[in-house]
Amino acid sequence: MIARALIALFAGVAALAPPARAQQPVVTIATVMSVPSIANFWAAEKGYFREAGVDVRVEVVDSLTKAVALLATNQIQLAQGGLNAGFFNAVGQGLPVVLALESGSTPINHNFFVRTDLRDVIRTPADLKGRNVAVSGAGSLSVYELASLMESVGMRLADVNVKQLAFPQMAPALASKALDVALMVAPFGDRAVTQGIGVPWIDPEEGFLKVLPMTSLVYMSSADWIRQNRETAGKVVRALVRAGRDYCQAYHHGPNRGEMLDMMTRVGIGADRDALDKMSWQARTPDGLVNMASLRDIKRVYKGEGLIEKDPPDDKLVVAELAADAAKSLGPFKLINEASPLKGCR
Repeated sequence: MIARALIALFAGVAALAPPARAQQPVVTIATVMSVPSIANFWAAEKGYFREAGVDVRVEVVDSLTKAVALLATNQIQLAQGGLNAGFFNAVGQGLPVVLALESGSTPINHNFFVRTDLRDVIRTPADLKGRNVAVSGAGSLSVYELASLMESVGMRLADVNVKQLAFPQMAPALASKALDVALMVAPFGDRAVTQGIGVPWIDPEEGFLKVLPMTSLVYMSSADWIRQNRETAGKVVRALVRAGRDYCQAYHHGPNRGEMLDMMTRVGIGADRDALDKMSWQARTPDGLVNMASLRDIKRVYKGEGLIEKDPPDDKLVVAELAADAAKSLGPFKLINEASPLKGCR
């Protein structure tokens, strides 16, 4: 069941905001909670949706896969989460779902971590043959990253024992020697290092992913809703791009970072504000444009590994005009903290 995280989550916002006018369209956005998902709540609290004349409700889901059926039947209009093979299969099966906006791209700070006692044994991707390697989910982008790593040495996923584990379970599995290697994100990889369980090995972005930036987080949408409500869809996407640019300013430690950190703890993205501040945030594009070249390569790898049943045509995957129109309306993105050395979000 989807747990509602309505705009009323924000202290005082519901009391201060004027009641929605009857003619305002109601739009529901489902989101998988992560650092980049703060843009949904930020756009709500900052009044970006209200200024656009739309009544937006944010709902929390634990998996983007669960939202596909709701999108296809227009019970929700947008869903934000990690791109996976399920999207390509849904489009290939003729379901009316499409990508409307990018909300996360490299650098995403994924790293392969080797069990500490194997640091001198596993040196190259070829050394993974027959080894137990953990990814975060079947058909996830972690699978794409692992497959790309194996492809670099002429191997495939079938040459390793792929294990599916949630990120918090990976370090204990390395400690018990149930795993040899795990593809982890912050702060889980950092904890594994601190505890002496694992050591950083390979960043897949450094020479193993063929197309960068890799589109990783997306807003999937109901294609029927966009077609029937193009103006409203454009307004919602513009508000989200605007919030995404604010995220990029905070990503680069701009003046709004503290306020965004406060909001992250308030809405439940993380309980430890200091930890959120210290961890590596995922980047995104300020204009919200999906990298079609990246999408094609992800689809190619998924297809080669048998994760996609039918090969959906490119023109069925993305409605690029919404983000393009929003970016044009907002003008060029200007980074406030120009001294930031961080890549991405520029």
